[in-house]
Amino acid sequence: MIYKAPKLTAQEEDAVRALDELRTSLRMYTASPRRWLGGLRRLTFAKAVQGSNSIEGYDANIDDVLEVVGDEQPIDAATETAMALQGYRDAMTYVLNLATEDVRVDTSLIKALHFMMLKYDLSKRPGRWRAGFIYVQREPDRETVYEGPDVETVEPLMSELTSALAVEDGPVLIRAAMAHLNLVMIHPFADGNGRMGRCLQTLVLTHDRILDPVFCSIEENLGRNTPAYYEVLGRVGQGSWHPTNDARPWVRFCLNAHYQQARTLQWRIHATEAIWGLCEQVVIDRSLPWRTVGPIAMAAQGHRLRNSSYRSAVKDTEGEEISEQTASGDLRRLVEAKLLAPVGQTRGRIYVPTPILNQLWANVRRTRPKPEQLDLFVQPPEQLTLMPAG
Repeated sequence: MIYKAPKLTAQEEDAVRALDELRTSLRMYTASPRRWLGGLRRLTFAKAVQGSNSIEGYDANIDDVLEVVGDEQPIDAATETAMALQGYRDAMTYVLNLATEDVRVDTSLIKALHFMMLKYDLSKRPGRWRAGFIYVQREPDRETVYEGPDVETVEPLMSELTSALAVEDGPVLIRAAMAHLNLVMIHPFADGNGRMGRCLQTLVLTHDRILDPVFCSIEENLGRNTPAYYEVLGRVGQGSWHPTNDARPWVRFCLNAHYQQARTLQWRIHATEAIWGLCEQVVIDRSLPWRTVGPIAMAAQGHRLRNSSYRSAVKDTEGEEISEQTASGDLRRLVEAKLLAPVGQTRGRIYVPTPILNQLWANVRRTRPKPEQLDLFVQPPEQLTLMPAG
């Protein structure tokens, strides 16, 4: 027996309907061709990879994660952190590519994704179920906070989990949340169970195709709210395998995470479109190549540039590859235009925004709405609207 989704109350059904409407509204901005969409996709994907790994203690700044996502060598991330990020990037990239396929989620797929995540450390048994008893300890006092079910039950429980996923019964938001909960509580692997649970939740979400797959994940939100994430899992699990426990607190937590992430995405769309408009005018005023708009907008938002990340930004926005020499020439012109400032020696040189670009971003940030109540079960669903982007 695994955890079952609770029968939704009328309030929860209203919240699910409201979230579906919000996600449909967001699709207008994330599905139509816009020059800034490629950069937004890369940033959103990087935020998801960063968020999920930060929960496990693999902390890296967003520029490092963006470089990992772009298959570049990060400057600052520690080696193990970089390998964890690369493994999760590979698994999530595969998940996103599966979104358009009619793929049945079975234990072989779950094991394959786990192998992609942890292949950098064979001692963690990547792609194989755990070999024995497992427990989770809280840092720093080393108190045991959860004990997984007996190892003999792992295979049948995971088979039950995947069989349940084959029955597309009920809202996808609920099915995805329950997949995450059950995998984490079964704890089938020696390590990486949290990452695998979050990845599985995203995999289920991508198949409903309401929203572009890269924008389905709530991992960024979970990374920002790690204490609350652990608290609700602890409340539902109560220290060990209790599949008869009420999963409602977890379901509500995930619905709220979806709403909060939708609001984050709404703001990011608005901000990206706004900074692009300002950077386009900068390019026109300084007679710079049109392809520089994307990298300038990226730098204006506080991200560093290297020759490689400059080329990635151009490819995201223009769909074309440029040479290292062309990128070097463009970066030199941006320095001469006092939009970027070089830092470091030639081989390891990075480029950071100057006060001109910082001011543009400050102007955009002033338009951000004030923080609001983001609890679906406090704020009536009929009030959950998204203002038009732009």
